[in-house]
Amino acid sequence: MMVKSMTGFGRAETSTDSYWILVEMKSVNHRFCEINIRMPKQLLSLEDKIKKAISAFIKRGRVEVFITIEGQGLAKKEVTVDWNLLSEYIQSLKQVKDRFQISSSIQINDILQLENVFTVIEEAYIQDELEDALLNNVHIATEQLLSMRTIEGAQLQKDILDHVSRIEKTAHELHTYAPIVVEAYRLRLEKKMKDFVGTIIDEQRLISEAAIFSDKADINEELKRIHSHIVQFTNSLESMDAIGRKLDFLVQELNREVNTIGSKANDAKIANSVVEMKACIEKIKEQVQNIE
Repeated sequence: MMVKSMTGFGRAETSTDSYWILVEMKSVNHRFCEINIRMPKQLLSLEDKIKKAISAFIKRGRVEVFITIEGQGLAKKEVTVDWNLLSEYIQSLKQVKDRFQISSSIQINDILQLENVFTVIEEAYIQDELEDALLNNVHIATEQLLSMRTIEGAQLQKDILDHVSRIEKTAHELHTYAPIVVEAYRLRLEKKMKDFVGTIIDEQRLISEAAIFSDKADINEELKRIHSHIVQFTNSLESMDAIGRKLDFLVQELNREVNTIGSKANDAKIANSVVEMKACIEKIKEQVQNIE
C-alpha cells in the first residue's frame, strides 16, 4: 500500500564548531511538483542540487523549504588597497606637514581612517564539508516529510476504501433490485389497463409498454461501468506511482455513471441509493485531492 498524502513536514539539524545548519520543509496540495526554497543568498549556487534531491522523492505537491546556516564557510573575504589613492593621500599629508610645519609623523591609524583606500570584497564560498552536510540534512528532512505523507496516505486509503466498498455494495443491491422495478411497473400497468378496459387487455400492448419502460429504466450498463471503475480505482491504490490525478479522473467517471442512474430513476429505492452513492463519491473526491 503506497498511497501518499501531499501534506507533511520534515526537519533536520546539524551543529559543529564551525557552523550550524537547520533545514525545515513542509508540503501541501498542488497539481504539480513545485519546490520553493528560502535560504541565504550565498547558497543560491546549490539551489538546483537541493531541488533535485527533493524531487527525486516528491512527485506532486507544493514544498516550502527553509534553510538557515550560521558560522564559517559561507563567504571568503579579501581586503584590497587602492595604492594610487593611498599615494595621493600620503603626498597630500606630507604637503600639509611641510606647509604648516607639523612635526608629528603619519601613523598607521591615520592611514586606516582614510576613505576608499581599503575595500573588503566578499565572495560566496561554500566548503565541500558544508555542502555535504547541507545536502545530507535536506535528505533527512525529505525522509521525515515522506514518512508523514505515507502515514497520512495510509489513513486516506483506508477511508477511501470504506467509501468505495459502500458504493460497490449499493451498486450490487441495485443490480439485484432493478429487474423487480420493471416487473412492478408491468404489474401496475396491467392493473391500470384492466381497470380501464375490463378483464380483457391487449397483451401485445402491455408487453410493448413494459419493454419501452424497461429500456428507459435499464441501468445495467451504468452498473457495469461503476464496477469497472471501482476495480481500476482499487488497483491504482496499490500502485507505486503518483496516482492522484488518475484517481481524480476515476471519481469523475463514477459520479457521471451515478448521475445517469439518478436521471433514469423512477423508483424511491433507486433514488435513495443514488443519494447514498453520491455522498460517498463526494467524500472520496475530497480525500483524493490530497493524494500524491
